[in-house]
Amino acid sequence: MAGFFGTISTTSCVTDVFYGTDYHSHLGTRRAGMATFDKENGFKRSIHNISNSHFRTKFEHELDEFSGNAGIGIISDTDAQPLLINSHLGRFAISTIGKINNQDDLVAHLLEQKVHLSEFSSGRVNPTELVGLLIVQGKDFVDGIENVYRHIKGSCSILILTEDGIIAARDSWGRTPIVLGKRDNAYAIASESSSFFNLGFQTEYFLGPGEIVRVYADRVEQLRKPNEKMQICSFLWVYYGFPTSDYEGRNVEQVRYACGHAMGKSDDAKADIVCGIPDSGIAMAIGYSHTSGVPYQRAITKYTPTWPRSFTPSQQATRDLVAKMKIIHNYAILRGKSILFCDDSIVRGTQLRDNTRCLLEAGAKDVHMRIACPPIMYGCPFTNFTTSKSDMELITRRIIADLEGEEAANNPERIKAYATTDSLEYQRMIRALRDRFALKSLKYTKIEDLIAAIGLPKDRVCTYCFDGACPQE
Repeated sequence: MAGFFGTISTTSCVTDVFYGTDYHSHLGTRRAGMATFDKENGFKRSIHNISNSHFRTKFEHELDEFSGNAGIGIISDTDAQPLLINSHLGRFAISTIGKINNQDDLVAHLLEQKVHLSEFSSGRVNPTELVGLLIVQGKDFVDGIENVYRHIKGSCSILILTEDGIIAARDSWGRTPIVLGKRDNAYAIASESSSFFNLGFQTEYFLGPGEIVRVYADRVEQLRKPNEKMQICSFLWVYYGFPTSDYEGRNVEQVRYACGHAMGKSDDAKADIVCGIPDSGIAMAIGYSHTSGVPYQRAITKYTPTWPRSFTPSQQATRDLVAKMKIIHNYAILRGKSILFCDDSIVRGTQLRDNTRCLLEAGAKDVHMRIACPPIMYGCPFTNFTTSKSDMELITRRIIADLEGEEAANNPERIKAYATTDSLEYQRMIRALRDRFALKSLKYTKIEDLIAAIGLPKDRVCTYCFDGACPQE
């Protein structure tokens, strides 16, 4: 995943870009970059590897080198950016968020046109450079971004720092959000509205799918109207989003609370306390507590935000270590208790296995697990949500393979049967998961309850990872 931030002001923007970008640190763990534009000094750009450090520690010593009233920044799980490009459209810095599934085909097409691309030592091409090259094929920026929309399969939101304002373009299906903020002397564009508050910005509106705007210090020009259809990623509310952020006017914390609230009303688990995985499971646990009557307690605490997400590292051993080390259990609260534990999701099962074992080792009598989203049946083809090389790395697919064999685990019709809420196959899968992880009970949020909590029509929310539903593009 990734998150970007841009701002343009009547005064220096450097501090705003620095802190605004830093407020997206929960969306990426590998690369970060900043770029500013000054009419006298031109563009200044810096990129750092943040795999083993925080954004702030990498950039704060460089801030005096940046100048200007317009700038952008990005924190990403993928490639180095922003990139600087010089073209017939002028010089510009560009950052992108998304996933290009037909990248190899597009690269081959450009090479046939005698266009050259930079290549990493790994043999890969930077997707942001690819997007930039597609843009400069247009007669202007709007035509170039339309060219991106026409050619890529997947998703791509774009932030461009030009010599005349900042251009923001949300991907054509609106899978990733872009929000516009305003204060007296400036505008800001961001992935997360939570980046606005401490910088004095107020949310103006959310760009629509495919919408393109050019932002100046004193005004915003719409360059392309939004598309009618939308498929915003539901997992933003489940996991990625910072609790104080809004997407499409729906607050992350409130959606998580509503999921717990709905589950608590109908659940019959006999538990002594309810707790949530920090930070994404806490609101669900509180919502569950309020309707079920089971008291909420902080039985586990995250020691530090410096540990990356447990499913980010490519090696299973590293993921196991990360999942264990970033959480500390409170023995005094857990000992002798029946625990109802709320978590955001189960991907490969790394955290679930370790958390259940640690809860029991800490003295819990038994563990009831409640998950804030439906079972994840497919890897996401639209965002860099997991590093899985195959859907068979998902715990649900491995369970189906155990129950029916590899062929069934890759058969869309059989997968659909297991993904259907409360079907016989669904119930069988849940029982198998419960037994595998030594749980007293296991329940997932129903897809119907998740959509109700988000508050948007089902056909405007992407639920592909849960049910394989995807509009035909």
